[in-house]
Amino acid sequence: MKYPIGMGCADGAEGDFALGDGFPNLAWDDLRLVKAVADARNLPAAAARIGIDHSTAFRRLRLIEQALGVTLFEKHRTGYTLTSAGEEVAGLASRVDEDIVSVLRRLAGGELDLAGELRITTNDTLLVELLTPLLARFGEAYPGMRLDVILSNAALNLSKRDADIAIRASDTPPDTLVGRRVARIGWALYGRADDFSDPDLPDLEALHGRRWVALGDNLAPLKAVRYVKTHVAPERIVYRVNSVLGLAEAVEAGIGIGHLPCFIAGTRPSLRRIGPVNPDFGADLWLLTHPDLRDAPRIRAFLDFLAAEIVRRRAFIEGA
Repeated sequence: MKYPIGMGCADGAEGDFALGDGFPNLAWDDLRLVKAVADARNLPAAAARIGIDHSTAFRRLRLIEQALGVTLFEKHRTGYTLTSAGEEVAGLASRVDEDIVSVLRRLAGGELDLAGELRITTNDTLLVELLTPLLARFGEAYPGMRLDVILSNAALNLSKRDADIAIRASDTPPDTLVGRRVARIGWALYGRADDFSDPDLPDLEALHGRRWVALGDNLAPLKAVRYVKTHVAPERIVYRVNSVLGLAEAVEAGIGIGHLPCFIAGTRPSLRRIGPVNPDFGADLWLLTHPDLRDAPRIRAFLDFLAAEIVRRRAFIEGA
């Protein structure tokens, strides 16, 4: 029995291979399995990825190899490795997968209904300090929409619809996506208000001798992180944390002074800006989607709504 594309073996049953014109006729589920094993290099992980158990995956893989008359994988201590024949079949599986995803993405781009699910990816800092009230407003305006928010600093694959929309702070958004730059996130130096009662801004050089908090090495590309590393003596950096929200908490607790996005520090009365907004530290705030999805009514509705909400708050976000 063959299974059409997108269908699976019911209850983990194994499929027979139909032969036509001297060639085995593989179904999409067979190619999915080969691709999953090639990607994971591990049979249990591959089986879990496509929703079958390990023993079923093992039997199906053997059936595929028997039908083709070739060995697709060699098993080593480090995992499953593709043979030359396996590379051919795995390449075919990848191309078929890309074609299927591309068609589904284009179909999604033509949806007319302002209802259904939107998958949005952003990071915890933007979600907690800026986006959650705006997403609540969107839900009120479009009650038929459901939002699935994925917190990640990694660039999810919008081409494969891991997400429909990415909300990112970046000066170099991916060339494969399209979108709108809605604001520029301002950064400035902050300290605890109780520690800086003088209304005049303190001298920057004198501040270098104070206790500092800084972001961790995982955020080393940020210019604010590089500034601290260059201008502040290592012994004055008394606290590091790999989260912007964690950094704001540390400054608020009085552990030290540090650079923060203005839209975070500006909502905390216990913090005081002790330096001007540094334009070199800023990053553009982008609303991004895949080109095939940009004309979908639900995508456009979300982008238009959120862009308008953010633009109303642009001065605050930019630290004006």
